[in-house]
Amino acid sequence: MIIKDLSKCGYFTAEDKTCLCELLHPAREKVELPYSIAHAIVKPGNESISHRLRTSSEVYFILEGEGEVHIDEEHAWVSPGQAILIPPGSWQHIRNIGTVDLKILCIVHPMWRAEDEEVREAKI
Repeated sequence: MIIKDLSKCGYFTAEDKTCLCELLHPAREKVELPYSIAHAIVKPGNESISHRLRTSSEVYFILEGEGEVHIDEEHAWVSPGQAILIPPGSWQHIRNIGTVDLKILCIVHPMWRAEDEEVREAKI
């Protein structure tokens, strides 16, 4: 049995500039899972850098806060309780449009791999 306590997990700044905590990743947990799960935080007024996963799909499940998600040429306002499917190869970023932290559960299938992710240069 593996139980992860979010309050005891370490966060780091990911390449897309979100604050991220990997909750379950098969390579680190040494278990057979076809997916990885992370918890992401975007501070009020901030946004992630546009990025894509070349071969993996991703689901964002909004836990807290409000955001504006961009997937390729589409965008939508999102709030708690909503799940957003991001197909493989889609350029994506999310912006916190609220006054509290935007907290997101991120599920990647197949599991997240650094070599699968591509980050666009930040706009100056």
